[in-house]
Amino acid sequence: QVQLVESGGGLVQAGGSLRLSCAASGRTFSSYYMGWFRQAPGKEREFVGGISRSGDVTHTADPVKGRFTISRENAKNTVYLAMNSLAHEDAAVYYCAAAIYSGTIVQRRTSVYAYWGQGTQVTVSS
Repeated sequence: QVQLVESGGGLVQAGGSLRLSCAASGRTFSSYYMGWFRQAPGKEREFVGGISRSGDVTHTADPVKGRFTISRENAKNTVYLAMNSLAHEDAAVYYCAAAIYSGTIVQRRTSVYAYWGQGTQVTVSS
């Protein structure tokens, strides 16, 4: 089992940047494909990006492609989401999640992920 704790959210002006972190407990972090999701009020949780166990393969959703970057440091049991050029539509609660998956195909479905963090709020102001 793994526990996930997100941090780094907050209030940012449109056009600004934030970097979210997700720290995982346990010694098997490198065994998990990691994903980032977000959920805005009244909307379904949506996939933002994912990264393979080794970190060699990353995936980002079309709405954030070119602006968001996902990375991980297995030695630190941490996955990151660097967000640039933030827009109002990026405002949401952001979640990291862990999937027991050893492949490199993008994993977009929430049902694939066994473990979730509590989320961190990102607010984008004018």
